[in-house]
Amino acid sequence: MEPYEKTPLKTLASCMNTLYNDGFKENFMVKEGFLHGVDTGGKYDPLEVRILNFYRFEGETDPSDSAILYAIETKDGLRGLLSDAYGSYADEGVSKFMKTVDEIMKKTNPEKKI
Repeated sequence: MEPYEKTPLKTLASCMNTLYNDGFKENFMVKEGFLHGVDTGGKYDPLEVRILNFYRFEGETDPSDSAILYAIETKDGLRGLLSDAYGSYADEGVSKFMKTVDEIMKKTNPEKKI
């Protein structure tokens, strides 16, 4: 993944567009403890997922407008995005799933293919 210092990623939409153009085309959601590919129908457990990067966005006028965007790659090479509220409005299922993925990555070599 290329560094994005040259591209302004000040808004969630601009970041999503940039990542989409870089191949992160799947829309992901977390449901019942699994990551689901909305478009492809794929289903992944935390062992099959890598967080390649994440971006936090703060609401300018309202802290409850905060969001986080994850750039994800699955074991079969599918790349896509998962967004969630950040802070007290975060989806508990997404937070728990992503924490599990993060814990797995801390215990393994992040450069190693899944």
